[in-house]
Amino acid sequence: MRTDLCDLFGIDVPIFAFSHCRDVVAAVSNAGGLGVLGALAFSPEQLEIECAWIDENTGDKPYGVDTVMPMGHIGKETGLGKKGGKEDAIEFKKLIPPEVTAWIETVLEEYEVPRLEEGYERDPSVGGGNAGLLGWTEGGGRNHVEVALHHERVKLLVNALGPPPRDIIELAHQHGVKVAALTGTVDHALRQKEQGVDIIVAQGTEAGGHTGDIGSMVLLPDIVDAVSPTPVLGAGGIASGRQAAAAMALGAQGIWTGSVWLGVRESDVSPLVKDKLFHAGPRDAVRSRSLSGKPARLLRTAWTEAWEREECPGTLPMPLQYMACAEAQTRIGLAARKEGAKARELLGMPVGQVVGRMTEERSSAEVIYEFIDEFVECVAKLQGMLDAAETSS
Repeated sequence: MRTDLCDLFGIDVPIFAFSHCRDVVAAVSNAGGLGVLGALAFSPEQLEIECAWIDENTGDKPYGVDTVMPMGHIGKETGLGKKGGKEDAIEFKKLIPPEVTAWIETVLEEYEVPRLEEGYERDPSVGGGNAGLLGWTEGGGRNHVEVALHHERVKLLVNALGPPPRDIIELAHQHGVKVAALTGTVDHALRQKEQGVDIIVAQGTEAGGHTGDIGSMVLLPDIVDAVSPTPVLGAGGIASGRQAAAAMALGAQGIWTGSVWLGVRESDVSPLVKDKLFHAGPRDAVRSRSLSGKPARLLRTAWTEAWEREECPGTLPMPLQYMACAEAQTRIGLAARKEGAKARELLGMPVGQVVGRMTEERSSAEVIYEFIDEFVECVAKLQGMLDAAETSS
């Protein structure tokens, strides 16, 4: 299961694991893959803490940082979001229509979600459990990059929702850091390559989170052919060694994985949500705009269904949708802790269609080793078929 990317990053297997949980990132890197920390939910200060912890818990192993610098969001043409801090968050908040705020309250009342107790922190800045803006703007992404590049063992920066700015790519290269970007179409992949990205992540519609509408089996070989010799990672619908082998057969030099790490022992996903994931099937991972305003594959819940109702005023453009719902998600999480709470029906998270293969909690290392074992078994089986064909001829 070794490719040129293993030598490039000094890893044992070309398994790239995206997770918002530092424990998962460290566990995957320690097991021979490359863990990639999703920075979106962290303030720059918190990201520094997370990276420092990974540094201390991975020896000399490399890891990556994933951020979001979208090509477009509301207000970008006027410079709103350029700083990605508290001032921007306050200005964005003013753009949220009152009818959307009222709709959110209607849904929360229906599922018996109380308001926050007086004194609970309502910080509109980036980062933190009740934040709204997070890293949904280029300014927020730049703040994350600045932190990441101060850590010597960060060897990969990854961007989603558009090509990273050229100056960011050049800055990463000056630090000896490679840059990857996720894409769901050939046109976007070509744009990424032209921008100077080192690795293209071809993400099929099966993937969790923001994703397009083209399946991996079609998308991956098309992108491999279009951007060659730029290396490509296969993403979307990959949670086993057989699926990894399929991606490699289609021309990928490695795999980008995300959903499979939600259910591992090191993951900080709540037990309530893990239980939902372990009982879900592929059709329970639906594309919805309820997270950020852009199509993202999420676990089907009463929350995602509420945003599809006829009486719903509709979702908002990025980053307003997430900001409008940030406090609601905090309230849902708190209310769901009560045994038998109706609020539990609203609990969910981004996840891909491979959720149907997630049935029990395992360690991150066990997942890596199962990937390897099944990959080897699959390739050996195919080799046996070739050998048999040569013998018969």
